[in-house]
Amino acid sequence: MRWEKLTSREIGALDRSIPVILNIAAIEQHGPHLPLDTDARIGGHFLAELDARHSDQVLILPPVVVCTSEHHMDFPGTLTVQHATLLAYVTDILNAVAAHGFRNIILFNSHGGNQAIGQVILESFGARHRDCRVAMLTWWRIATDALLKVQEGGFGSVGHACEFETSLMMLIDEGTVRRDLVPGPSHVMTHDWANNDLLRGGRGALFRTMKEISGGSGVVGDPSLASAEKGHAITRIVVDALAEIVSSMK
Repeated sequence: MRWEKLTSREIGALDRSIPVILNIAAIEQHGPHLPLDTDARIGGHFLAELDARHSDQVLILPPVVVCTSEHHMDFPGTLTVQHATLLAYVTDILNAVAAHGFRNIILFNSHGGNQAIGQVILESFGARHRDCRVAMLTWWRIATDALLKVQEGGFGSVGHACEFETSLMMLIDEGTVRRDLVPGPSHVMTHDWANNDLLRGGRGALFRTMKEISGGSGVVGDPSLASAEKGHAITRIVVDALAEIVSSMK
């Protein structure tokens, strides 16, 4: 169910144990071949699939699409807000959800730059609402082992505007993918302890802008390996994992 599509009376009649999900995403550059709303479209796609399967078991909030993308600001079109702004805004939304009596709340993240502040939102809101259960899920982390089997390229082929994100956009809205501009691999490695990709974390964290990580291309990974068929496989894996987690929350 979609929160904004219901009436006030219909919201009031719902079981307050139903999990409520808020997607936090991004409007930012995605290389020469993908639109700025890629992260928002991907997050919305997964939640639409979840809703189609379990519409009476989840309540999906309107997404927050402009989030923290300061590290992409070297590229035209990127929109961003400060971490403190996102913390305050998302917390206010969750406060409203809790004020209406809902007690199972999930932040569903579809942008890498939201992970750190998302954890802060989780911990600060959770500490103040001990009667709620609040979780944060990032789509590529909830089923890593299964997604590794889908990845065709080696380490570094998935990151940003990459093999996975391009595959998903080919599935979601093929007409938005500029196929003649899909580049080959791009991933500027750094210290061994800091190297990572979408599915594999480093031993430590090193701040670099997207321009630095991508060598100026805006792409981290290998979008030339993308396909709509791979997008289908990713969708099935992620939505299966998401559905299992949502069910456990209720």
